[in-house]
Amino acid sequence: MLTPLPRILITAPKSGAGKTTLTCALMGALRERGLRMLACKCGPDYVDPTFHERLGAVRRLNLDAFFQSETLMRDLLAHAGRDCDIACIEGAMGYYDGVGTTTKASAWDVARITDTPALLVLDARGACASLAAQVLGFVAMRTPSHVAGVVLDHASAALADKVAPVIERECGVPVLGYLPHDETIALPSRHLGLVLAQDLPDLDEKLACLASLAQDCLDVDAILALAQAAPQLSSSGAWPLPPCLDAHESAPVIAVARDEAFCFYYAEELELLEDLGAKLAFFSPLHDENLPDGASGLFLGGGYPELHARELSSNTAMREAVRAALAQGMPAIAECGGFLYLLERLTDDDGTAWPLVGACPGGAERKPHGRFGYIELETQGAGLLGPAGTALRGHEFHRWEADDTGADVLARKPESERFWHAGHHTPSLYAGFPHLYLPGSADVARRFVHACAAWGAQRKDATCTCTL
Repeated sequence: MLTPLPRILITAPKSGAGKTTLTCALMGALRERGLRMLACKCGPDYVDPTFHERLGAVRRLNLDAFFQSETLMRDLLAHAGRDCDIACIEGAMGYYDGVGTTTKASAWDVARITDTPALLVLDARGACASLAAQVLGFVAMRTPSHVAGVVLDHASAALADKVAPVIERECGVPVLGYLPHDETIALPSRHLGLVLAQDLPDLDEKLACLASLAQDCLDVDAILALAQAAPQLSSSGAWPLPPCLDAHESAPVIAVARDEAFCFYYAEELELLEDLGAKLAFFSPLHDENLPDGASGLFLGGGYPELHARELSSNTAMREAVRAALAQGMPAIAECGGFLYLLERLTDDDGTAWPLVGACPGGAERKPHGRFGYIELETQGAGLLGPAGTALRGHEFHRWEADDTGADVLARKPESERFWHAGHHTPSLYAGFPHLYLPGSADVARRFVHACAAWGAQRKDATCTCTL
């Protein structure tokens, strides 16, 4: 089936080269025009989408050719883009940077699969005609390159006026504006990338400034025209997936940790659990004293528990509630930060070790080198995720290391001979540093929902028996 969805992909030659700044500026300008926006991020990124939400995106979505087949990517994009006026897709790393030294799962790969025009952001500091050489290289490396326009970052109006004719003459690609150098609109970083949107008290002022700059310095009409010229999106129509529960199974309540310490979730992942028949109940390990009423499953995503170790440790009521639920066999997925929360202790940046849940052995502390990037996973025995040999894909992104990472899941680096043990896996628990991508492993998601439903029914039967 074909879906009319105007779309544009924002990319750059490397990380830290202005993609997020331009994306925020453009989205701010589009919001002022009253457009309903779908915000997408290439790759396994949880942080940039928090900025997209603050800019009024109707929905958000990660597009990742490592996790998603080409059909699944187009299906997800078509479904998420329903009733949206435009999809703004922010790239990751450099345009052609994918798995290892390949272009697989790069921003270009996303542009290729979704047939999306790309807007290339170039840092114009200290260069003039050489900027045209960069554009020419990006245009020539793949056919089609999908590069449909250029924006100059850290540029003045005078420099843009000089350089634009050179780029357009030498490369045949239009220059559609510039953004001036302005430290007041810089977005700060922390050890896993940008600081989360909710942690910046002056963010709304920065975003308003970026939107104003976009109106003044970008040819927003021309960028919109590029997006509207994108071909209709081809999809199979197979998404969303149907519910997986049988007639005798009640919808399980899955408790999802979401607060300042736990916030790394894919939007489409949470929607998938709901589509399969689960009900999501959000709670805060920092501020709440107990799990949500009726919870029969637990999802502890990643985030920054290391920045809140003292507060998490001080909430003894919640720690006890989580420990008791896991001891009783409540099905649970705990990824990265969620895994750290389940350890016996977590050492913060000041060197203080704080006691935590204690459902997994050992502790964790910051190390000079963390793990970053895509991985291929294989379960070593049967458990919550599936039988022995269940293959999944995930990614690791952390600077804290655990004493005991678990030997029940084997992780391999794509395009490499490297492998290591990376998770605890039992009939009721997956806990490890690897972040999973459930939409790409729908059978795993179904098993999790079924397990939560079964545990909830068992608890209900036990309660009824005790009452009688």
